[in-house]
Amino acid sequence: MPYDYQIQRKELFSDEGQRLFLAVRNGVCSIIGKSGAITMGKAMAVKVGMGYDGWTFMACIDRMVELGELREIAPSGPRGQDRVFVEG
Repeated sequence: MPYDYQIQRKELFSDEGQRLFLAVRNGVCSIIGKSGAITMGKAMAVKVGMGYDGWTFMACIDRMVELGELREIAPSGPRGQDRVFVEG
C-alpha cells in the first residue's frame, strides 16, 4: 500500500503520535536552522528516541507543511525521500 497522507494523518492525533510529531518537528527545525533546507530522506533520519514507522514519520513532515511550518520547494517525483523543504 503506497503512502497516503490522508490515511496516515489520523495517527498523529494520538498521544504517541503527538509525541512523535513534536520530536520530529524539533529535530527538523534544528537542521533547517543550520542548513536552510532538508530533504525528506534526511528528515526521516532524525533521531527521535522512539519507535515509528516510515509512513507516520512522513505524515509528521506533511503535517508541518499543512500547518505552514514547512514549505516544499522541490516537486515530489517518484522518490518521496528526495522532496525538499524549507522553513514555512
